[in-house]
Amino acid sequence: MFGRWVQIMVIHEGMSIQRKLEILSDAAKYDVACTSSGVDRKGNKSGIGNSLACGICHTFSADGRCISLLKILFTNECIFDCKYCINRSSNDIVRTSFTPEELCQLTMEFYRRNYIEGLFLSSGIKISPNHTMELMFDTLRKLREDYHFNGYIHCKAIPGADPALIEALGWYADRMSVNLELPTASSLKQLAPHKNRKNILKPIRQIQLRRESNIEYLGLYDKGKSRNYELSYKDKTDKSEGLITDNINNKLLAYNGNNNNDENEFKEILKPANEIIPSSRFLRAGKRYVPAGQSTQMIIGATEDSDYHIMSVSEALYNNFDLKRVFYSAFVNVNQDSTLPSTQTGPPLLREHRLYQADWLLRFYGFKTRELLDEKKPNFNILLDPKCDWALKNLDKFPVEINKADYYTLLRVPGIGVNSARRIIAARKNAVLDFKDLKKLGIVLKRAVYFITCKGKMMYPIKIDEDFITRELLSTKDRLPFGIDKDITYRQLSLFDDMKYNLSQG
Repeated sequence: MFGRWVQIMVIHEGMSIQRKLEILSDAAKYDVACTSSGVDRKGNKSGIGNSLACGICHTFSADGRCISLLKILFTNECIFDCKYCINRSSNDIVRTSFTPEELCQLTMEFYRRNYIEGLFLSSGIKISPNHTMELMFDTLRKLREDYHFNGYIHCKAIPGADPALIEALGWYADRMSVNLELPTASSLKQLAPHKNRKNILKPIRQIQLRRESNIEYLGLYDKGKSRNYELSYKDKTDKSEGLITDNINNKLLAYNGNNNNDENEFKEILKPANEIIPSSRFLRAGKRYVPAGQSTQMIIGATEDSDYHIMSVSEALYNNFDLKRVFYSAFVNVNQDSTLPSTQTGPPLLREHRLYQADWLLRFYGFKTRELLDEKKPNFNILLDPKCDWALKNLDKFPVEINKADYYTLLRVPGIGVNSARRIIAARKNAVLDFKDLKKLGIVLKRAVYFITCKGKMMYPIKIDEDFITRELLSTKDRLPFGIDKDITYRQLSLFDDMKYNLSQG
């Protein structure tokens, strides 16, 4: 162990910044939780840059993953041996680290050249969580105070680090995230035995409580709480369930196979933490704590967890921890470990896409996980998006009259989104709408036409039948997901009674 550590230090000392950049930016490409929305901070006379949401640039890597900002690891050295991670301790790869000063200079030079608009900083765990977090904190402090960088910064918090370090880091970052890694505790134990769910959830809860107390102290409201629109559909239709806090064990623990000790540990996390006294100078300046909120990431396809389990965990995180986003990363077997599933057919990108579509339904359309999936149908339909699939299973609720349906009902119509529903509500105040009007308003009629009426009539005679509508929705090859249009017939597409396609193999 000592010999290996000496070798790592020699590589670190003799490596150019350019070479470090090549290694550590490439190692960061598998972390997808890096959107830059949620903060709108203008430039000022004392610092360089701004954090206007419209000014944040987004690029895409060769494998299609979204890369925002300067996306980089502080170090790819790691004391953990997670089976799915390219940087695991047992891998024989070139190891290196930045110094805080090097990373500050790199960020500023990239910004001045208009290559980036901000920084996304993650890291392996070098020596210990506390040691690594101290280095990351020093980097952010230097950027903000010494270099007067006013741009966007998203920083990863490391589970197991001292709460005081996480507290301090949050005053310099716009957004923070703690990766959940895998959907269930049993999956985490299987592939990342050095990590545990309690250590991961603890900093998430800490950041949430600090943000809430900061918002209350400043007399502000949290714009993020309106993400499910003013009065959600689920609140209108079902007040009996209430917040998911009361059912947290059903949502998170029930799928983990945990014993009572694990359950008690999780309940301990949910208890309100003692008030952390922030630095008075931040409060005097009216500074927001992690103003863009926090996010997390789950790897999809590395274990046998179903879509139902994954979405149930996401729903609990949104409702209990006030997360802005849950990101889903299609599993890539970079280590070719025999204990991991084969990815010869490529990463399960279609499954990842369906999860993002369902996630959108949870956050903006008022759906609940149990409406989309259940134990009998645990995975999403690969041929239809979750909203269309739900509509086909609930044809008794359709067709919907465009000129009479309320906003929340319109949101449930395939082909009608949040903006489209608002346009319909506004337009019909002045006129009775028909199908030509809907097309002008941006409604996707090729999907919506099977579920709506205008002035009491459908666009053309349509049989309200699940089999018929499904065949119509999939009647042209350009509407099929890429790669599954070979050697299929309409009969093969008629997956109506149940959808038992094993997505874990895809």
